[in-house]
Amino acid sequence: MKLRLILFDLGGVIYTSNRLEAVKRFSHLGLKDAEERLNMYTQTGYFGALEEGEISDKEFLIQLSEEAKRPISWNECRHAWLGYATFLPQRNLDLLLHLRQMKIRTALASNTNSFMMSWVDSSDFDGKGNGIRHYLDELYVSYQMKTLKPSLKFFEYILEKEGINGNEVLFIDDSPRNVEAANKLGIHTILAINGQDWTQEVMQSIL
Repeated sequence: MKLRLILFDLGGVIYTSNRLEAVKRFSHLGLKDAEERLNMYTQTGYFGALEEGEISDKEFLIQLSEEAKRPISWNECRHAWLGYATFLPQRNLDLLLHLRQMKIRTALASNTNSFMMSWVDSSDFDGKGNGIRHYLDELYVSYQMKTLKPSLKFFEYILEKEGINGNEVLFIDDSPRNVEAANKLGIHTILAINGQDWTQEVMQSIL
């Protein structure tokens, strides 16, 4: 296939996602229904509102503190969110760099929030002083786009910004619903399995 852009999800693709650790950390903060609040793919309630950009991180902290019945700091909340990201496979980073060397345009396409991105888009990301922009050309994140996957608006926004057609794009995600939505716009897809190696499948798709 002739590709002009490869899109990568964040949790469950670039990093191995650990929902149980995030649930544990939010429960420790005092959130009694953390198990119900935290979804592997799409957040709900004010968690979803944060990732859709409907509320700010400060507004999120106010609501979280009210539920926990104690003041929760920004850093405490960040630590809880980062429970999702407990492992960053080197093979994934190596592939991203290889694609850049091949002059293939790459971008992040993630439902996420400012707490997570404060790590992802910082020099702490890979443990070597590099943030995600060292590995990808562009970042498309839900809280800035004001829309969440699997909404078609999420993908239409990217196609419009990039000035390309769906059939010129490959999208890797670990959510069947997100992959299905992308397919409706003619986007080529790979359904990744959280924690498993998807890099060879990507390379096979571009050869």
